[in-house]
Amino acid sequence: MPTSTARAAVLAALLAASPLAVSSAWAWGATGHRLIGEAATAAFPSELPAFLRTPAAVQEIGELAREPDRSKGSGAPHDADLDPGHFVDLDDEGKINGGPLLASLPATREGYEAALQAVGTDGFKSGYLPYTIQEGYEQLVTDFAYWRIETAALKTTSDPQDRAWILRDLTLREVLLLRDLGYWAHFVGDGSQPMHVSIHFNGWGRSSNPHGYTTDKIHAPFEGAFVHDHVTLAAVEAGMKPFSACTPIATCTAQYLATTGATVEPLYQLWGTGVFQNADPKAVAFTTERVAAGASELRDLVVDAWRASEDSSVGYPKFSVRDAEAGKPVPIGALVGED
Repeated sequence: MPTSTARAAVLAALLAASPLAVSSAWAWGATGHRLIGEAATAAFPSELPAFLRTPAAVQEIGELAREPDRSKGSGAPHDADLDPGHFVDLDDEGKINGGPLLASLPATREGYEAALQAVGTDGFKSGYLPYTIQEGYEQLVTDFAYWRIETAALKTTSDPQDRAWILRDLTLREVLLLRDLGYWAHFVGDGSQPMHVSIHFNGWGRSSNPHGYTTDKIHAPFEGAFVHDHVTLAAVEAGMKPFSACTPIATCTAQYLATTGATVEPLYQLWGTGVFQNADPKAVAFTTERVAAGASELRDLVVDAWRASEDSSVGYPKFSVRDAEAGKPVPIGALVGED
């Protein structure tokens, strides 16, 4: 197995190369995303690989969960293409800006774009967070599948050169898996912030407002300073729900975002009573619950991805995880690439 020192060295190199430009458009803020990443990772069950359950992994995933925000401001087309992946504009009828229903989105972003353009908008204006979450999950399944096959291959491969290649690649695979998981954790976390799944994303806006909810720009104060000052890791961990398996990922994602969407109006109701301005326990409890919901979802989806990887096949030609873990020799060419 790769040593923790080797993996840490590769991860450090990747982190050092990451862009550090900062934008004012945060999502949960640094504190919230770090809390979600750390709480979820600390709650990983023993069935997950041991390298994901170390104190170092908890810290690394917590920091990497901030990375999509840290890279904002990198330029065009970077920001214009990637920023819409942080949100989705769910309207009061459960549709994306009057277009497709959240509960029955097209299977691909190509279909999503066509459905939005049919009502005069697009994914750049309306956001595509559901697809960011699904795509990251699918990548994680593949990452796990490679890790499982290479781990199994070490038990059946005797050739010294092949073993040396597998050990090197497995070290890299663990670094990439941590990076992919940590980076994706950001978007799962975005999905628990009410204003990231709503047309009411920074004040109620110009839509019908019979209850007179605030039109002030409350997005940043809610997700940033308030979380930093009043939400703790211990409270988030205590507020996490028990594990709940869910498949398929498209259905799970829609359910998760719909649950968050149902908290938009309660947030505005609370804000109007002044409890956030006074850091009342009701405001702290509401915000903590939302951060904990993100951590719970992240933990659950990682476990689901691990379990789904058992049925995966990867490499070229493809080789199945089940065959590898059953002891069938893994053709090294399927991993190295035979061109």
